[in-house]
This record gives sequence, structure tokens and C-alpha cells, in this order.
Amino acid sequence: MDRLDRLELFTRIVEGGSFARAAQELRVARSTATNAINLLERETGVRLLARTTRHVATTPEGAAFYRRAKTILAEVEDTFSTFSEASPTGHLRIDASGLLTRTFLVPHLPAFLKRFPGLTISFSQGDRFVDIVRDGVDCALRAGHPEDSSLRMRKLGALPEITCASPDYLARHGRPRNFDDLDGHRMVGFLSSRTGEVMPLEFTRGGSTYHRRLPCVVSTDNSDTAAALALQGLGLIQAPRYRFATDLASGALIEVLETSPPEPIPLNAIHAGHRTVSRRLEVFLDWVKDLFSDADRPPV
Repeated sequence: MDRLDRLELFTRIVEGGSFARAAQELRVARSTATNAINLLERETGVRLLARTTRHVATTPEGAAFYRRAKTILAEVEDTFSTFSEASPTGHLRIDASGLLTRTFLVPHLPAFLKRFPGLTISFSQGDRFVDIVRDGVDCALRAGHPEDSSLRMRKLGALPEITCASPDYLARHGRPRNFDDLDGHRMVGFLSSRTGEVMPLEFTRGGSTYHRRLPCVVSTDNSDTAAALALQGLGLIQAPRYRFATDLASGALIEVLETSPPEPIPLNAIHAGHRTVSRRLEVFLDWVKDLFSDADRPPV
């Protein structure tokens, strides 16, 4: 096995958790696989895999090596596929919020995978900040603007935002008619993943943008929890309209301050700035952009 073969073997062992399975997939003897990994560890000078009779796992150094190996193998694959007219192949690692993934991507995913049968996708989902390079993610779908100038950003669409609250909250605190009428009101606090601070509410009027931070009894860094808090009557909340479409239709939440909405929040694809966009990522981003360009607004 040459070095690239050993990298491929190593990544398959990590992903499958088995020497025997990786050896079978690559059609080599188990002893050949064992010798290749031993050589790889001698070449790197560190232990990459922690092995028992039942389990294989990466060491901390092995986890870092795995991410680098995947990047190298992807670059090699992309180099050849760039000059091929064949459909792109390979694996995509996409990070996006669970709700956005379920609402916008999952309903259309079968058609996308039928069009590009050589692709596989894994979604990681959450509100936390993701280190694109360290976490081995091809791209993250994020609302807002990245602050890291080393990252590349591609705008995919815009998400209209609203302010709303539960009927119970409005019965107790009154319905605000404009953003100057917020004395005595509370908000559900949403913590920035970057600063750890509660983010203020945002309003627009006459072409200007205003921010207002209200008292909050409870705060969270998770958007699903924030939505649950709003439904329990613990304060005003701002979020993309699609998040609350069902609750607004049922009357569980009521939109307020309709004439002074927050600015629409851009949805961006963020990926490492030092990498050329792979062909498989390019077709994925083109597809997502098409979803959000329907009638100049994202589907709801």
C-alpha cells in the first residue's frame, strides 16, 4: 500500500470501527491492513488508534489525523472529478439547524440524491458555533454574517423574521403597538454562541434599524428551547417566520409589532476560505440556493 492507500484504509477503519470490515471493503488481507496502520503510526510518530478485541477508536491525535486525511483524500478526488464529466461522487458533511434541515432540505432531498446518486450526506445539527476545519465540516448553513474573515461565505437566501408572543403573555403584559411601547415587557433571552451575551431585539422603521434589550427571566443558547419558552408565556421572541408557522396558524403564538419587523436575516453557506469548493459541494450549494430562490423567498 502506498501512502494514499494507507490514508484511505485508516479513514475506513475510523468510520466503520473495524479493521476486518475496512480490509474487506478494500479487498486486502486483514494482516495487510494491520501492517499498513502500524506503518502509518511509525511514519507519524504517534498512536492513531486505540484497539481492543471488540472496539477500535481514535486517539486525540488520531482524530486530528483523520480530519486531515479526509481533506487530503477529498482534494485528490476533486482533482480528478474536475476534469471528468461524470456525476460528482463522495461524502458531504453539512452542519445546519435541525429545524431548517427538516423544513427546507429533507422534503426535497430524495430528488437531489436521485439526481446525484454518487453522493452521500451527513447532517450535524445544532445552534453552537462550529469550527469548520477542526470539525471536518464541508460547510455550515448559518443565518447572519460570519465574523471569521478566514471563512468564505455564499449567500443562499433571506429569512423573514417576526416578533411574537403567546396569548397568555400578551394578556398579562398587553400588546405593544410599536417598539417605543415596550416598557414593562420581557423577552426570551437568546445567548450568542460567540459572545455568551443575550442578544437584543431588533426593529426597523423608516429605513433605520433599532435595538432594544428587555429584561429576561430565562435565557438559552438553543433555539428550540427558546421557542418552548415563548410558548410558555415567558416573553417576546424574534425568530424566522418559518419557525413559528404552525404556532401562528394555531394561535399558540401571535405576531406583534408587524409594522416594525426585524431585518430579514441572510442565510449563508460558510466553508473554509483556503479550500477550493469541491464539485460535490458546488452542486449541493446550487441546489440549496435554488430552493431559497423560489419566488424570491425561501419556501414555507
